Order: sequence, then C-alpha cells, then structure tokens
Amino acid sequence: MKIEKEGKDGAVVVRIAGRIDTTGSSEVSDAIKEIIESGEKKIVVNFSQVEYISSSGLRVFISALKQLKNTGGSLILCDLKPFVYEVFDLAGFTRIFVICDTVEEALKA
Repeated sequence: MKIEKEGKDGAVVVRIAGRIDTTGSSEVSDAIKEIIESGEKKIVVNFSQVEYISSSGLRVFISALKQLKNTGGSLILCDLKPFVYEVFDLAGFTRIFVICDTVEEALKA
C-alpha cells in the first residue's frame, strides 16, 4: 500500500496504490483522518492505482465523508477502475459520493 498526499487547487489530492482491504484500510483511514484534523475541507481521492476495495475500505470513506460534511467539507472520488466502481455501486455508494473521471474534473467539482 502506498499513499501520497499533495495540495492542489485548494484541495488535498490523495493517491492510493494497492489494495484497500482490512490491512490497508487502517493506513488509508489514518492518512485521511490526519488531513481532516489539519483543517482541510476538500479531499480528492485518486483511485487510479487501487486494485481492490473491501467493505472495511468502504467504511473508511463513509466515515470520512460524514466527518467532512459535518464541517462543511467535501470528499470526491475519481478515476475508479471498473471493479472498484462496481463495489461502490453494489453498496449503493455511487448515489452518496461525488465520483469523477479525472483528478482535474474532481478539483472543479
């Protein structure tokens, strides 16, 4: 699992590479929690290198979305591979999250 963070156009872009499963979800959760606690309001998560996401991974993003909404912030997901998108869709999360095709599109959202 590799997580990179970069400030860009008033947001923090988080690039995740690897599997967001039971083991990886805690790393992702810690990284996003750190960003939120630093006062950032807009987080864009780039899924272009995410191969797999489990239910524990989905919980990380639901939790982050709730935290950000409570502070007037937003969490935008982008560049989901078909399998990862399907997991979000089957869970009904494609109606809850803003999902964009590219990082650039997400930054404008």
